[in-house]
Amino acid sequence: MSAALPNLSKLLASVPAPAARPVALRLDGVSKRHGVGQDAVIALDTMSLSVRAGEFVCIVGASGCGKSTMLNLVAGLDTPTAGQVHVEGGRPALMFQESALFPWLTVEENVAFPLQMQGVGRSERKQRVAELLAMVHLEKFARRRPHELSGGMKQRVALARALAQRASLLLMDEPFAALDAMMRDHLHLELEQLWQQTGLTVVFVTHNVREAVRLGDRVLLLSSRPGRLMAEYQIDIPRPRRIESTEVARTAREITDRLHEAARHA
Repeated sequence: MSAALPNLSKLLASVPAPAARPVALRLDGVSKRHGVGQDAVIALDTMSLSVRAGEFVCIVGASGCGKSTMLNLVAGLDTPTAGQVHVEGGRPALMFQESALFPWLTVEENVAFPLQMQGVGRSERKQRVAELLAMVHLEKFARRRPHELSGGMKQRVALARALAQRASLLLMDEPFAALDAMMRDHLHLELEQLWQQTGLTVVFVTHNVREAVRLGDRVLLLSSRPGRLMAEYQIDIPRPRRIESTEVARTAREITDRLHEAARHA
């Protein structure tokens, strides 16, 4: 038995280490200041971080810590005062807390809109919309209008519309905050399955620390204004996870305690 160990060690040493996934998003010393002079407010202060392709990263922090500001900068809706934002693979898709659907369009027309803006032909557009609605389990509601849908269904339409943009990076700004606990739990599972199926990179902002631990590969904790990267947590809990599980609750408590401690010393 002992004679075989050197051969085994040699074999293991010859196996190449898995290649690190490429970086999909990088912030280098990014700051954002609103206003000028004494009235200026610093929302983000020299923020540096990176997200690898296919990673699901959740961002938490107190109100006003710059979470949404950071997403706006990454999405290209605003420009940093200092530093640089690097996004690989083209413009990211952005999903808000409100579904922001066009009320005069049907579900399928809302999902088709970004495809139409990209110049996708009618036949291909119809096929792609059907695939996306099937992915979010809304194929039977294609002809409905937003006012005929529940809050959870509206967010699923918004998710399908975001996926229609064919972006490799999906930014989500508290998309489930307005939903009840049961619907939120259901959408957590659907989002996780879609992420695993598509290989998307996801950056998900939330106030709910348990939600962040439930979903994320990593959780980034931002300090109160000005927003700085205060800590990061690698979440090694096996998937699929339950938001009420002991492991999720324990990690969420650790992050929450760190957040409260930072607030006391702010």
